[in-house]
Amino acid sequence: MAMDYSTVTELPGNKITSEQLARLYQRYRFAQQFCTEKEVMEVACGAGMGLGYLAKVAKKVIGGDIDKEILKYALKHYEGRDKIEIREFDAQNLPFEDKSFDVVIFYEAIYYLAKPEKFVSEAHRVLKDNGVLLICTVNKDWADFNPSPYSKKYFSAPELYSLINQRFSKVELFGAFPTPNNGIKNKFLSSVKRTAVNFNLIPKTMKGKEIFKRVFFGKLLTLPSEIEDGQVEYSPPVAISSDQPNYQYIVLFSEAHA
Repeated sequence: MAMDYSTVTELPGNKITSEQLARLYQRYRFAQQFCTEKEVMEVACGAGMGLGYLAKVAKKVIGGDIDKEILKYALKHYEGRDKIEIREFDAQNLPFEDKSFDVVIFYEAIYYLAKPEKFVSEAHRVLKDNGVLLICTVNKDWADFNPSPYSKKYFSAPELYSLINQRFSKVELFGAFPTPNNGIKNKFLSSVKRTAVNFNLIPKTMKGKEIFKRVFFGKLLTLPSEIEDGQVEYSPPVAISSDQPNYQYIVLFSEAHA
């Protein structure tokens, strides 16, 4: 039976915090620098909020996901956009010929895979010579880490590097969103969240989490169908070590060259 990822996926119209929007924007702003006049594929693109942003500079953008119901958001929003193609496919079995893309992007989804090494191998296969693989994932060593339903395995910085380095010889890691460990309010919120995680009190769905967020963060934003410059400020990811656990950043990025 196919998984229903819609309950754990950020979808247009969801109520989110400003930090959530900043993280979303950061992912695609970081990726855009690699996409100018390139053939780009985003695997597990979900509702496709970043596809239009990448298509502003890319030659062609293909977005794909295993959940066809979630893809309906992208299909509707990008209808008639010639540079953007939406397809249904599995990250572990990419339906493309060898050396088809300059850039492969895989954001906040690697922890759902039963065989993440299979995806890395497939990404290497479909990338052209000197192509780039970009991965973003939550850092499992973050003190307030909370696993998502349906997840299989989360990665530390060394584990992510080791996974990708099996097929890619040049791999760099970056950290984003420093863990908020100063100030009375941040310490209080962190303590509350850890308690909620330990006692399994945090809602499992995006809709359920909206209530939790309203209580602790107040007014929320509405997630747009497509991100744009100017919605939030951009903070570029920072280079980090690949050979030791990182406790400083919430999010991990990797940049690997074929």
